[in-house]
Amino acid sequence: MGNRIVAFIFFANYFVGLLAVALSVETAFQLGLPLNSAAYYILLFSATVFYYTKAYSVPVSLTVSANPRTEWYRVHPGFVRASQVTLIFVCSALIFWILMKDFAKIISLPFYYWILLATVPAAAILYYGLLPESLISLNLRRTGWFKAFVIGFVWAGCVNLFPVAVVRIEQGITIQEPVLMFWLFVKNWMFCTVNAIMFDMKDYEDDANIELKTFAVRMGLKNTISYVLVPLLLIGLLSFLTFAAYRHFSTPTILLNLIPFVCLLVVAFSLHRPRKILYYLIVIDGLLLVKAVCGITGIFFEQLL
Repeated sequence: MGNRIVAFIFFANYFVGLLAVALSVETAFQLGLPLNSAAYYILLFSATVFYYTKAYSVPVSLTVSANPRTEWYRVHPGFVRASQVTLIFVCSALIFWILMKDFAKIISLPFYYWILLATVPAAAILYYGLLPESLISLNLRRTGWFKAFVIGFVWAGCVNLFPVAVVRIEQGITIQEPVLMFWLFVKNWMFCTVNAIMFDMKDYEDDANIELKTFAVRMGLKNTISYVLVPLLLIGLLSFLTFAAYRHFSTPTILLNLIPFVCLLVVAFSLHRPRKILYYLIVIDGLLLVKAVCGITGIFFEQLL
């Protein structure tokens, strides 16, 4: 029973939806902004779950798959369809409600907001090639080493750029120091990119067989950890320290925010041995939740000092 619940939460992508909300809340705390509306967080959760489920759904097949996630989708097609219909209905209703309520504020956003915000869903759609091939056949996921940076960019955009734009729409609050946004964005981009590269290590043999030149395929697992993951983590860490200096964070707050970076590094070195898919979904994705919790807790400490 316990295994079924775990598979349900992680294979159905509800945990990923929770991560998107948690990281968005972390952004609000670290930038000193009020939280977005409940409607926005529900929309973000629903859209994230729908997107990942759409990306990983497989055609109904009678053939048993050796991949536990693929097999879960094969065994539960009815639930997946019902979940997707419910999620798209929730997303459509909330988008309609938000447009009706804040249409004038939305269209009055500065042009550069539109440019920044448009790149995020565009990259997300192109990443999995979700558009019909008759329109465009580009699939960024097949671009080897580039794909991890794309998914990291999408995650950083969703949890950094969108909450800031929405709080401006809903409450008229604008970030007075854009440089803060830049350093926070880079920190999250690098952290999520490292997370994505670690997932690529799971598919090392399959990617090698189809000649998809990911970092793991090009450089091997050990070199990927030493010469790719560690430098990217250092860039993310330096970005956070720069952000912390701008915000004048105290030492306890900085130390709390360093915990996810240390944990990510420890988990990266654990990937020398093959791991089951749930290890990646629970432990590696779980580091994003650790990051959000540490970031939020750090601000609570900051307010108490």
